[in-house]
Amino acid sequence: MIRVLIADDQYLVRAGLAALLGAEDDIDVVGVASDGQEAIALSNELQPDVACVDIRMPERDGISVTRELCGTHRESPVTVLILTTFDLDDYVFGALEAGASGFLLKDSPPGQIIHAIRRLASGEGTLDTSLTRRVIREFVNRRKLQPVTGDRGADLLTGRERDILLLLAEGMSNEEIAAELIVEVSTVKSHLARMLPKLGVRSRLQAVVWAYQNRIVTVPQAP
Repeated sequence: MIRVLIADDQYLVRAGLAALLGAEDDIDVVGVASDGQEAIALSNELQPDVACVDIRMPERDGISVTRELCGTHRESPVTVLILTTFDLDDYVFGALEAGASGFLLKDSPPGQIIHAIRRLASGEGTLDTSLTRRVIREFVNRRKLQPVTGDRGADLLTGRERDILLLLAEGMSNEEIAAELIVEVSTVKSHLARMLPKLGVRSRLQAVVWAYQNRIVTVPQAP
């Protein structure tokens, strides 16, 4: 069962998400919060697998909440899915830097939100398809995500870790990467767990941005 916490300052959004997710047999909405401070308190108490966090909330915003829930000081960091109405808001970039594992627009189809929760709970990352290229392009052009350079990263990564990073940048899931490399899914997860700290990043999404930023793969061109 996937334990989910919902944090949003709009009652209708909280109620709608709770009803949507709670109707799924494999998802349990363990708590709802109306502001950032409450989200952190409930997360500490309830230990959810995934937290759906609004980017703009009173008390503490989504960036602050994400930084707290994903922090290296936590024994069990919480996976954060950012929900936003602002597809290129600076808050989105701040949340990525803070360690968010996924982003979706609030008007995403219900099935996409449910699928995202399941992906995140299984260790995958997710981006709204309309955001992916723009988020990566904007980050590469204007932000320095972390200090590990491409050359230094190449020295730190094993050949298999580099292969996985390239497939990750293509948007593949753990299962797809395992099939491509003819290895077990558990092997892919082990390589990812060792690779992320080497690059100085906290999530799969940050690893993908790192790969584009350091020209390990080509930055998508604007349509």
